Formats: sequence, structure tokens, C-alpha cells
Amino acid sequence: MLQPQVADALTQSTELIFVPTSEEEYEQLVELLDEITDIVRDDEAHPLAKMMDVIGVLIEDYEDEHIPEPAGDPIAVLQYFMEEYELKQKDLSELGSQGVVSEILNRKRDLNLRQVKALSERFKVAASVFI
Repeated sequence: MLQPQVADALTQSTELIFVPTSEEEYEQLVELLDEITDIVRDDEAHPLAKMMDVIGVLIEDYEDEHIPEPAGDPIAVLQYFMEEYELKQKDLSELGSQGVVSEILNRKRDLNLRQVKALSERFKVAASVFI
């Protein structure tokens, strides 16, 4: 049987942690995850680490269902992610120098395999998105 203190704590937690059904609720969970991530950092033994995982799954499920993965040519996809994550050319150092990034974005140079892999890992999408 559930102890009254545990039942109380669970009831209170449902105000913060829930399955999001709207963009507003999704944003609330993202903000909560950001706050918890700042506290937990890399400490897997932190008491909030498992809660961070749960919230991450809730966010990921919402994104999978409601936020379509961009489709199109690799540069358009890269530009989409840059806009979505508010990135500038200088933030894409994994692609190479500023000149290389500029050439890629201006369609004067194709992404190579190393760059595709780096972008895939950074944005947590299939490499095929950038091919």
C-alpha cells in the first residue's frame, strides 16, 4: 500500500511532470529539463538524474509525434536546424573553417562523410537526412 507521504509527493509531481498534449506543455517540460540538466550535469548518481531521463523520454515522444523531421536537400535541412537551434556559421566548427561552412551553406561545396556523421550526431537524426 502506498504511504501517505509518497502519495502526496506523487500528486505534487504531476503538476510538473506529465505527458504533454500541447506546444505550451511541451515547452514547460523543455524548460524543466533544462533546469534539471543544469543541476545534475554529468552526475549520474544525482537524485534527479532518473527524473531527467523520464522527462527526456516525454519530450522525445512529443517531438516524434508532433514535430516532423525536415525533409529536402541537405543544405535546406542544415539551414532548418540552424534556425531551429539559433545557430550561426561560427557554431558549426565540426564542419571545418568559417570558409568551408560558408561554401557549404552557399552550395559551393558538398558535405563530406565526416561532416554528415558529425551533423547527424549533433542533431540526433539519421545521417541520411544530410545526404
